[in-house]
Amino acid sequence: MQTNLERIKKHIENLDRFTATPGQGTTRLTYSKEDHGARNYLKEEMAKVGLTVSEDAIGNIYGRLEGDNPDLPAVIVGSHFDSVPNGGAFDGPAGVITGLEVASVFHEQQIKPHFPLEIIAMVEEEGSRFGAGLLASRTITGKVTKEMLHEMKDINGVTAAEAMANLGFDANQVHTAIRSKDSVKAFIELHIEQGPVLENTNEDVALVDTVVGLTEIKVTVNGQAGHAGTTPMLERKDALSAAVQILNKLPELAIQEGGGTVLTIGKLNVYPNGANVIPNKVVFTVDIRAKDEIHVQNTLEKTKKVIQAFEKNGITCEIEDMLYEKPTHLSTEIHQALTESADKLGLKYRTMVSGAGHDAMIFASLTEVGLIFVPSHKGISHAPEEWTDYDKLQKGIEVVLETVKKWTGESEHE
Repeated sequence: MQTNLERIKKHIENLDRFTATPGQGTTRLTYSKEDHGARNYLKEEMAKVGLTVSEDAIGNIYGRLEGDNPDLPAVIVGSHFDSVPNGGAFDGPAGVITGLEVASVFHEQQIKPHFPLEIIAMVEEEGSRFGAGLLASRTITGKVTKEMLHEMKDINGVTAAEAMANLGFDANQVHTAIRSKDSVKAFIELHIEQGPVLENTNEDVALVDTVVGLTEIKVTVNGQAGHAGTTPMLERKDALSAAVQILNKLPELAIQEGGGTVLTIGKLNVYPNGANVIPNKVVFTVDIRAKDEIHVQNTLEKTKKVIQAFEKNGITCEIEDMLYEKPTHLSTEIHQALTESADKLGLKYRTMVSGAGHDAMIFASLTEVGLIFVPSHKGISHAPEEWTDYDKLQKGIEVVLETVKKWTGESEHE
C-alpha cells in the first residue's frame, strides 16, 4: 500500500487527545479550547507535508497543494473535526485524516497535481453546540448568513458569532467563505459507516450513491413557572407535562409513515430545571429522515400538527425550522471512479444509501461529490465505543488516494 498505517493511527489518536471528556469519549465542540488545540495540530501537520494552510471566516481549515495551473478548480478531500458529546474518535476525523494522508503521499512521492488538491477540516457538522448541523458546508455553499450566526446560540446563550470571535474568526465576513462552482472540481469524503452492514458482510468499503433527506426542527413549549407545593394541579401551566405528551406521540408518526422513515428527539432541556419549580419552558429537537422526500414532508407536517394541538390552557408552542435537506444523489462519475479504484485494489465493496447526513450531501449542490464508507465495529457510533480497525480505515483511504490521483491529473514526479 502507498499509505502509512502507523501514520494514520498516530493522527487519529493524537487528534483524539483534544477532548473535554478524557476517558469518556470524544467531546470537541466547535470554537472550544479543544477545537483550538485540534485545529493547531491539523494546521501544523498540513504544513509539514507542504500544504499552504489557511482558515476561512468561520474557521474551516484548508491545506492547499497548488497544481500546474492555480486557476483550475480544486479537488477537495476532507470532513469535519467537531464531535457530539461523549462521541468517538473516528466520526469526522477519519475523513480529515484521509485528506491529510493523501497529501502526505503526494508529498512523499513528489507528485505535482495538474488540478490543485485541497484538504479541508470543517467545523460544526454535528450541530452539537449551536443546534444547526452541517454549518461549514452550508456556509461554503452560500446557505448561511451573518444574521444567522448572530442569532444561533449554544446552551449558555453564547452566539455562534461570539464564540468564533473568541478564536479570531468573523461572522460578519461569512460571505467570503463561499466557494464558487468554478473553484471546485470535486469533493470526496470518507466516513465511518455508523452502521453494521460492512462488518456483517465482511466487505471493505461502501460507495454511497444517495444520502437520505432530513429535516430538523427546534420546538419550544412555554408555560408558567410556579411553586411545586402551592400550585393546584388543575391550575398549572406545566410546560414539561405538555412536552411529554407531545413527545409520546411523535415516534409513532414515523412508524405509520413507513418507507424507512425515522424520527428522533435528540435534545431536551427543561427550564428553570429546579426540583421544586413547575417548568415554564421546555426546548427539544426533532430529527426526521427518509430516502424519499415525500415521507420527510408528510412526517414533518404531522409532527407540527401534533405540537400545535397542545396550544391551549396557557401553553404555547414555537417551532423553528433548523435544517431541511432533500435526498441527495451523488455524482455517478465519481462513484464510477471510486468503483474502479476499489477494483484495482482488489477490495470487496457495495453501493449503499447513507442514512446519516454528511457534508458531502451539501457539497453536491456545488460540485461533483463522492462519499465512501469504511466499517464500524458492531455499527456503534456517537459513543465512546465507536471503533474502526486502522487497517480497514487504510483500505478506504487507499481508494480515495487512487481516485484523487485520477481526478487531480497527477503530473510526472519532479
